[in-house]
Amino acid sequence: MKKPIDNFSAQSGAYKKFRPTYPQELYDFLFSQCSNFESAWDCATGNGQVAAVLGNKFKSVYASDISQQQLEWAISKENIQYSIQRAEKTHFPDDSFDLITVAQAIHWFDMKVFSKEVKRVLKPNGLVAVWGYGLGRISTEIDEKVDHFYHEIVGDYWNFERRHIEEQYENLTLGLKYIKSNHEFYIDTLWNMTQFEGFFNSWSAVQNYIKANKGINPVPNLVEDVKGFWQGEEMKVSFPLFLRLYSK
Repeated sequence: MKKPIDNFSAQSGAYKKFRPTYPQELYDFLFSQCSNFESAWDCATGNGQVAAVLGNKFKSVYASDISQQQLEWAISKENIQYSIQRAEKTHFPDDSFDLITVAQAIHWFDMKVFSKEVKRVLKPNGLVAVWGYGLGRISTEIDEKVDHFYHEIVGDYWNFERRHIEEQYENLTLGLKYIKSNHEFYIDTLWNMTQFEGFFNSWSAVQNYIKANKGINPVPNLVEDVKGFWQGEEMKVSFPLFLRLYSK
């Protein structure tokens, strides 16, 4: 089993404050596919935003992460139990969960080992939902600046696993039955310039850049490049979201 990668503990506060939240339409679709609502596992829960929504529907929710710092920001509910555990090796009993969710995180896992763990803890009729999102789109001019920043400025500082996001997880396999879905989802939100800057500061590639370049942060230059194209106090940002469903 490969060594776990934790790129988000150091900026866990920024991650909670500036990362986008997932649309209710996504959850409604997932719930429509579930046959039972006894128990769910939100794997790599981070600050617990997914676990909190699952807690509105499932009797019991178990949420795990490798980062204590992330869990310190987690949303508390009576029916959510948080724990520090690796995705690939948990203390959950066999056949525990009706639904397992992994949001914007599975690309960090040891897939061969995680697949075995999922098969072990998923109930016979259970569902696995894995999703992520691409670059947010704002306007033609701003998108060009963001794309340049992504590829040319911090491109060499992304971990190798980032390629799975770009491939929308199509080359990851869990060894389960893949359920094809034609549903399209988007994360639509409004940002001011502070939120724009905060989001990019939460990127792992930005943190890697800063470490490699004597503390120099490339984000302020991006903000300056974008300012001339920013219209009004807030602008709409739309992130394309991709979802992959599996059943046992």
